[in-house]
Amino acid sequence: QVRLVESGGGLVQPGGSLRLSCTASGFTFQYQTMGWFRQAPGKEREGVSCIHYGDLSTDYADSVKGRFTISRDNAKNTVYLQMNSLQPEDTATYYCAALTGGLCVLAGDFYDYWGQGIQVTVSS
Repeated sequence: QVRLVESGGGLVQPGGSLRLSCTASGFTFQYQTMGWFRQAPGKEREGVSCIHYGDLSTDYADSVKGRFTISRDNAKNTVYLQMNSLQPEDTATYYCAALTGGLCVLAGDFYDYWGQGIQVTVSS
């Protein structure tokens, strides 16, 4: 059974940082392209970042470029999202997702597996 478990969310002040982690089990992690998505109340899901399983290429939404960094540790079956310079508009539920053997894309419909999500709130 595939499981993706996010951690590291919480409340942070504007300008602060958080690091999200997503630990996977139930499949061969090294063959999964991993993505981070978010959804704020009343808004559509947004692709935030992804990292390819093979060449480790990455992609980012324009709204987070230069502030967020995605990385992965195949030995730990974990993908990370380092989020710096957080702003109130980054407030959302963040989800990690896995795409078996696929390209690094920010379209959620392509992803096979999803985590339960974790809340990130940026507020003073």
